[in-house]
Amino acid sequence: MRNNKSLFTNIDWTLVSIYLVMLFFGWLNIYAANFGEGTHDLLSMSTEPGKQLFWIGSSFIWILLILIIDGKFYTTFSYFMYAITILLLIGVLVVGKEIGGAKSWYAIGSFSMQPSEFAKIGTLLALSKYLSTLNINLDLMSTKIKALAIIMAPIFFIMLQPDAGSAIVFASLFLVLFREGISGVYLVLIGLAITLFLLTLTLQVQTATIIVSSLCLLFGILLKKNRKSLKPAFLSLIFAIGFIQSVGYLYNEVLRTHQKNRIDLILGKIDDVHGAGYNLHQSKIAIGSGGFSGKGFLEGTQTKFNFVPEQSTDFIFCTIGEEWGFLGSLFTIGLFLLLLFRLIHLAERQRSTFSRVFGYGVASILFCHFFINIGMTVGIVPVIGIPLPFFSYGGSSLWGFSILLFIFIKLDAYRMDILH
Repeated sequence: MRNNKSLFTNIDWTLVSIYLVMLFFGWLNIYAANFGEGTHDLLSMSTEPGKQLFWIGSSFIWILLILIIDGKFYTTFSYFMYAITILLLIGVLVVGKEIGGAKSWYAIGSFSMQPSEFAKIGTLLALSKYLSTLNINLDLMSTKIKALAIIMAPIFFIMLQPDAGSAIVFASLFLVLFREGISGVYLVLIGLAITLFLLTLTLQVQTATIIVSSLCLLFGILLKKNRKSLKPAFLSLIFAIGFIQSVGYLYNEVLRTHQKNRIDLILGKIDDVHGAGYNLHQSKIAIGSGGFSGKGFLEGTQTKFNFVPEQSTDFIFCTIGEEWGFLGSLFTIGLFLLLLFRLIHLAERQRSTFSRVFGYGVASILFCHFFINIGMTVGIVPVIGIPLPFFSYGGSSLWGFSILLFIFIKLDAYRMDILH
């Protein structure tokens, strides 16, 4: 065992520096998003910038606690913390506060807490613990099912809220399983499922069924001399048609009207800049109006006059694009890429499976938020209400992301120890 001379021994200061830069630049843009005529004290606790300073300061308290606690604490109490976060997800369905059509928040005085942000921590800890168990074998179906169950349990309760955006983030943890040895065949199947999903939504159920059936029939004719291939082709046809029908049912019977409209906008099936497409239209205007170097700090007109909804939370990237331009947007994207590559690099150098899995899980979660949040502001993914890590306003998300990141930083600092 190594002798700790300081809480900060072996801390990766590159990750810490990226984190601090993100916090500072994120807060500047939250300030800008709230700045306008008639605005007074933006540093008071009655404003978003003032509250965000409180969340940033309290995040440092969480960070200090994480660094104080022994690294083995996280392996020992992983399942316990997972159980607590699952109970919080169940509890919010009973006593939660409804915001934006989803019962996803606990009301605590004038503040709100979103348990799904902390469930990411518990779920990743439990998944890391399970995959680091001695003699674990991901080639066994029973092992795959248990790993999937750990991920699917929070997704199930979050969908009951309903909060599809947060549920998608948990699905990103499936990527960790591929790093740990699940066959790439499953990745191909996921790719085919996504293709079928988009084909169904673009061409309608009947047309997609005809196209897939024709392709399978053609495949069968080409392989008619190889009878062993006919059975897999037939089973693939049955599965594909069943999947197409389920997508049609999900789209028509489960999704709400505004969710279907957001998907149709991305697919180009509708073009409603005054209704369903208003947010996306204003987002593109704001980002595009920034040009190469931006309009200048606090000079964004789209931001100042509130043309873009949720401009300090889900659409914070619009403020960056308008006031800092292409250069500011590139700087922000560069920060995230640097953060992700650093996380992967550190995850690969871990001596314990637990730490490696946790590191890849943190990278997967942050990548999912980064890709979807920025993607929805520029129109390459449907509008989904998830924050941009360390940039968007919000205490639950900032605490959740900070805790995730610094637990891994702590585990990395303990990499010379054996953490099972």
